[in-house]
Amino acid sequence: MKSKIRWFGALLALILSLVIGFSFNSNQTEAAKKEAPLKIGMEANYPPYNWTQTTDANGAVPIDGSKQYANGYDVQIAKIIGKKLHRKVVVEKTEWDGLLPALTSGKIDLIIAGMSPTAERRKAINFSEPYRKSTFVVITNKDGKFAQAKGLNDFKGAKLTAQQGTLHYDLIKQLHGAKREPAMRSFSAMRQSLQSGTIDGYVAEDIEYQSYKTVNPNIVAVNLNKMQGFKVDHDDSITSIGVKKGNTELLDQVNSILKGISNKKRDQLMAQAVKEQPQAGGSKKENWFMSIMRRYGSMILGGVGMTLLLALVGTIVGFFIGLLVGIVRTIPTPKSAGKKWGLKIVDWILAVYIEVFRGTPMMVQAAVIYYGIAQLWHLNLNRTVAALVIVSINTGAYLAEVIRGGINATPKGQFEAASAIGMTHSQQMWHIILPQAIRNCLPSITNEFIVNIKDTSVLSIISVSELFFVGTTVASQTFQFFQTYFIISMIYLILTFSITRIFNFIEKKLEGPKNYNLMANQLQVEDPKETGFEHEQ
Repeated sequence: MKSKIRWFGALLALILSLVIGFSFNSNQTEAAKKEAPLKIGMEANYPPYNWTQTTDANGAVPIDGSKQYANGYDVQIAKIIGKKLHRKVVVEKTEWDGLLPALTSGKIDLIIAGMSPTAERRKAINFSEPYRKSTFVVITNKDGKFAQAKGLNDFKGAKLTAQQGTLHYDLIKQLHGAKREPAMRSFSAMRQSLQSGTIDGYVAEDIEYQSYKTVNPNIVAVNLNKMQGFKVDHDDSITSIGVKKGNTELLDQVNSILKGISNKKRDQLMAQAVKEQPQAGGSKKENWFMSIMRRYGSMILGGVGMTLLLALVGTIVGFFIGLLVGIVRTIPTPKSAGKKWGLKIVDWILAVYIEVFRGTPMMVQAAVIYYGIAQLWHLNLNRTVAALVIVSINTGAYLAEVIRGGINATPKGQFEAASAIGMTHSQQMWHIILPQAIRNCLPSITNEFIVNIKDTSVLSIISVSELFFVGTTVASQTFQFFQTYFIISMIYLILTFSITRIFNFIEKKLEGPKNYNLMANQLQVEDPKETGFEHEQ
């Protein structure tokens, strides 16, 4: 038994080390072969500054780790910088909240995402000279009661919001009487909320209004900068490029390049971005489902594949982790004092592992592991590899307790009977206890697999292109929020329903036939006609 446990442990360690080592070494090898690409961090979900598309049309650049492309005003600025530096531009698609950690951990070289150099952000990173100046507005419905607001006191009772982690949300405090609704993660979410009537408006920049008006003419922008008493610092009204502290050489190069881009050129790039940004829907005659699938079907299928990969590998590896931990935590207390204390220490370490990973959200674990490893040990893990590790160790913590419970639930009489015939503890576990425990735990393992399919959505924090992350991108590009999320929800339902039925079938096969008789002999089970004992009438 111990040899098999060691074999499982060695196999897991080998797989993880090979995957992580391959990812790290491949990155190092590529960097050695050619000039390192210029990695640009952005949401690729904030038109006209940046968005995601399925082709390289109109000068789009590839998004790292996917078959998608990014375009927009920020991308075109990045291309100018990359060309001057003789470095290929690659976009690292990252959630807004993950941009600063990605830069400080060295996963990206620059943040070009319409970010303002606020005082708080300057404490963490450096900023270049501005590459665009903005005007702040409240975007509201044209027929809404706040569309004609002229002053800061005209928003009494208005339900307003803004993007999470931005200055825009703080500006609502200057609108006297306005109700600050919870901040939202993206502009696409705010657009949907405004359209559905759950908010009266949201604070943004004037370019967001220009962008949104192309797909929704029933909105207006109330200019805040023209209102008496409205105050905003100069740094808060400009957008700059974020650079990691200490990288003064790159900062100087970026500033030098920006000085060479005239205001006329910048206006042309923005006008071009507004014109080329994704438009809502497709042909009026085309069904909305067919329109979304025709334009973004490959992207959605890619998200399904990534979700299944993470859930399947995470559940399988997590099962073996849980199996090892569960077995170790049920080892009988040794008689030797040294072994007894050694087992207690190991059991304590495993208990801490279980409590930490069961007691903290997977989203937090993802951020800590993905960005923390890069900051502390300068290991640039591939985000897919990091996601697999996160799902696996999280699943292992849950299944460890499930399997331990399955082992402890086995009647003690079976242990005693096995000991009576001379079986060692290892033989008891391998031949008698584990087969029963694993079979009894199968429903819980199935449930964990289903949970993993749904919980992979939280990995959007490290920008893994799983199903929900892709769905959010598609919704923001098509402006068909309900339709897109309906499709995504149906795909999740199909996946979970199918997997449940598959595992139910496996459970029935493992149960074996129900029409057997433990006390039956050959005469009782054979046909009387064949044995010659047929009763004569």
